[in-house]
Amino acid sequence: MELRVIESSDEEISIEIGGEDHTFMNVLKGALLETEGVTAATYDVNPEQSGGQTEPILSVKTDETIEPLDAIEDAAGRIRDKTTAFKDAYDAAA
Repeated sequence: MELRVIESSDEEISIEIGGEDHTFMNVLKGALLETEGVTAATYDVNPEQSGGQTEPILSVKTDETIEPLDAIEDAAGRIRDKTTAFKDAYDAAA
């Protein structure tokens, strides 16, 4: 996974996330929308409407209570915790 910041400010960020598809991006977007202080989270992978861009671009907007990168870190941590819990439950059931 390669990350490239396209735009960044105190309350908004756009990051290209190389090597990912809808599967990961939907999970990340969902976790971001559950993060306190996030006012909007979306991604775009449509090359025809994006001038030929093929890697997903994540866009996050926050209020003044959280920085966008902190929101992404929080969301990613919760994803990691959920996947670890799922793996542990699966291993216990198998």
